[in-house]
Amino acid sequence: MMNKIVVTMASLRLMSGSIEIIAAILMLRLATIEKALLVNSALALVGPLVLLTTTTIGLVGVADKLSYGKMLWIIAGVSCLFIGIIKK
Repeated sequence: MMNKIVVTMASLRLMSGSIEIIAAILMLRLATIEKALLVNSALALVGPLVLLTTTTIGLVGVADKLSYGKMLWIIAGVSCLFIGIIKK
């Protein structure tokens, strides 16, 4: 039987990928640069949210197996990713 945490993480990634495909089709149908940029801007919110959610779920799943030091390194790494994404 599959681990529920792995299934949840994979499901979130499948949902995220589906949103990306739908957004690409929407961009093609709208056929203007301005509207495509709006759709793309909306996707800029989805990606980091899925990353954060998936990472959080994964960390909850391995929390009992990681030392506090390793957990801090992971949190620091994810924080750096978000700072890099948010900073312009």
